[in-house]
Amino acid sequence: MIKILRYTEYLYLAVAVISIYKIATLWSINPKDTYIFIFFAVVSIAMFVFRRRYRKRFEQRKKDNQQ
Repeated sequence: MIKILRYTEYLYLAVAVISIYKIATLWSINPKDTYIFIFFAVVSIAMFVFRRRYRKRFEQRKKDNQQ
């Protein structure tokens, strides 16, 4: 289960990178079209941080219970 949580973390990070790339390429053409990608980038980065913190807390709790 822990490995699945790690992969989902990096999935959010991949979505953020793709969104940032789209922002960079579309900004000079039409800035209004980039607002949705800005939203996706911010939410994806926030979810990455949240999931990472949650997974580390879960691993620590599991380690503490085994000792």
